[in-house]
Amino acid sequence: MPKMKTKSSAKKRFKVSATGKVIAGQAGKRHGMIKRHKKFIRDARGTTTLSAPDAKIVKGYMPYDR
Repeated sequence: MPKMKTKSSAKKRFKVSATGKVIAGQAGKRHGMIKRHKKFIRDARGTTTLSAPDAKIVKGYMPYDR
């Protein structure tokens, strides 16, 4: 039986934590920071965990990281 393929884009963007949660970078920080509030920029630092429905989709892209 051949190995299942992992989506390369998901491999680069997401990480699965030890407890099984999917970790991703914060959205909305690529450009347009001038019009964002300072509070938004502060709160959007680092990474965040995805919601359950989104995590379910991403885990399908990374079959061996469950």
